[in-house]
Amino acid sequence: MKKTKRNIAIIVVLLFVCAAIYFNWSYNTQWGKADAEMAAAEDAATAAVKAEEEAAAASASASDDYFAKARLTRQQSRDEALSLLQSASAAEGASQATIDSAMSAISAMASDSMTETQIENLLLAKDFSECVVYITDEGITVAVPAPADGLSTAQVATITDTIVKETDYTAPQIKVIEVKADATKAEDSTVDADVVIVGAGGAGMTAAITAAAEGKSVVIVESQAMVGGNSVRATGGMNAGKTVYQDENEFGESAGVEKTLKTAAEKYADNETITALAKTVSEQWAEYQKNPTGYFDSVELMELDTMIGGKGINDPALVETLCSNSADAIDWLDEHGITLHSVSSFGGASVKRIHRPVDAEGKTVSVGSYMIPLLEENCEKAGVQILLNTTANEILTDASGAAVGIKATGSTGETVTVNAKAVVLTTGGFGANLDMVTEYKPELKGFMTTNAAGAQGQGIEMATAIGAGTVDMDQIQIHPTVEANTAALITEGLRGDGAVLINAEGKRFIDEVGTRDVVSAAEIAQTGSYSWLVVDQAMVDASSVIQGYIKKGFTVTGETYEELGKAMGVDEAAFAETMKTWNGYVEAKNDPDFGRTSFANPLDTAPYYAIKVTAGVHHTMGGLTINTNTEVLKEDGTVIPGLFAAGEVTGGVHGANRLGGNAVADFTVFGRIAGKAASDYAA
Repeated sequence: MKKTKRNIAIIVVLLFVCAAIYFNWSYNTQWGKADAEMAAAEDAATAAVKAEEEAAAASASASDDYFAKARLTRQQSRDEALSLLQSASAAEGASQATIDSAMSAISAMASDSMTETQIENLLLAKDFSECVVYITDEGITVAVPAPADGLSTAQVATITDTIVKETDYTAPQIKVIEVKADATKAEDSTVDADVVIVGAGGAGMTAAITAAAEGKSVVIVESQAMVGGNSVRATGGMNAGKTVYQDENEFGESAGVEKTLKTAAEKYADNETITALAKTVSEQWAEYQKNPTGYFDSVELMELDTMIGGKGINDPALVETLCSNSADAIDWLDEHGITLHSVSSFGGASVKRIHRPVDAEGKTVSVGSYMIPLLEENCEKAGVQILLNTTANEILTDASGAAVGIKATGSTGETVTVNAKAVVLTTGGFGANLDMVTEYKPELKGFMTTNAAGAQGQGIEMATAIGAGTVDMDQIQIHPTVEANTAALITEGLRGDGAVLINAEGKRFIDEVGTRDVVSAAEIAQTGSYSWLVVDQAMVDASSVIQGYIKKGFTVTGETYEELGKAMGVDEAAFAETMKTWNGYVEAKNDPDFGRTSFANPLDTAPYYAIKVTAGVHHTMGGLTINTNTEVLKEDGTVIPGLFAAGEVTGGVHGANRLGGNAVADFTVFGRIAGKAASDYAA
């Protein structure tokens, strides 16, 4: 009886918390922590659910930061629910049924959160300037800005159709709340700071934390209603060369090193940088083989991988800066409570170099959604001021041409001026601006994009307006594993952990851990220009990320290879034979078909799962020209005083193709450099 009551209590607490989230969101009121008495909690839940029903058709009145507050409230409430559930499951004497119920509820919340974010991104891509989505047991509620005369029938239909297409919910389960804009325009304002940073993604917040640690006053302006940008969408991890965490792995990547050296000799003999790096790595490799202790890697091997991945057009000085500072960046993240200690394989890397976060159960989690909240927390602790819904549109300069601040537009159209001694651009690339994408690479017209809505290229446009130069603008990366229906990015880490790609004929067609450009090109050449990413139950058990994909409905499954092949719509016998052959290759650590050199475990634990994937616009390698101190350069190579840039807004680091894991390394390494350089300039 006690156990039953305990389980009921957990459910009631969860209902209370979830109902309270919506109650607070809809009416912008305050609610306290869950009452210790379950009867009181149940009463509150009942009242809140009733309020939800009454509010479904009502209009809301938006304050300047309505949507930002809504997201914050949603997250805070879920954090509260998570804490309650974790406490219940960890309580002394908790039954297994109680623990299972709590874990199931936690998993459901994680899945709902992913779905909410995905729908928000899809609606933003359909020209809604803002939106907040909340999932209840009854359906989905979405709040969007509306003109004084309300949303049009077509706009409501767009919202409904998008949600129906991407979820299992039906039209009657979808509630649209119209958020009417506050007619009162805020007054123009001016803010003074030592350093102003444009963009609150990974690079921006890393730069802010660094500058604040130097004793500088820092303001970040962010066009979106929440921090994160493209960084929050990073799924894999961070590349770092020669770390202590690599040494915790057994070295079995000899073939990868040999393959890289062979590629350097055969394809890039005329590239001085690659040839010199290959010579150094060859010498290091020979010495290691004499006494093979620890895990083999080096800064130079990471440089060599990055240069070959970028087809040799990278700026060698920027690559050297990226790689030589990568291990120290891992330590810096550690100091700020961000641990990336689990090391695995990733596309384009000769050895295991991708550093990833894991949860309390040791399962890998998405690096972006893990890092961004912690970076934001560190910004708050450091006293960094973040202005959300504030879109920078002009870099202010003095008579000498030095950057001395920015001008921006706030959420109600007011002008926000930030006067500063130094300006740092961390606005990201232009992968969400498909017109700009096709301008520089017409063959990508019609491709879907994995980018956040804010990746519009504003930083590039503002900087070029005052004479900044650009580099490699036509180098735009497509990613081979984008979920075919939703454009959700499927982490490259799955292939590094052993997943394979299967075409419409039920066969492998490429080395799955090759560089993104090569794998994408091979995929596009297949029947239908798609493939299936295949994993097994053992991989699912080790990854909360895959479990999230399953929960979102991205997968088809089968108890046997033949059953999975049928669910995929491929030749069942051919697929079964392909998988049996692949498992043999894994055991032998040899892939005679496509030369794969990175192996994990055989895919032989039923049931089996597959995700239909295709190629989508993912990363823009081109951007502003910078030097190793992150100073922005003019077309003639001279420095624009007071202007710095880091992350995807810059060009030169990745050349013609970015390696997976190098984006997080990029924004962490160069974000730190930009923060320090801007602080020194502002001294």
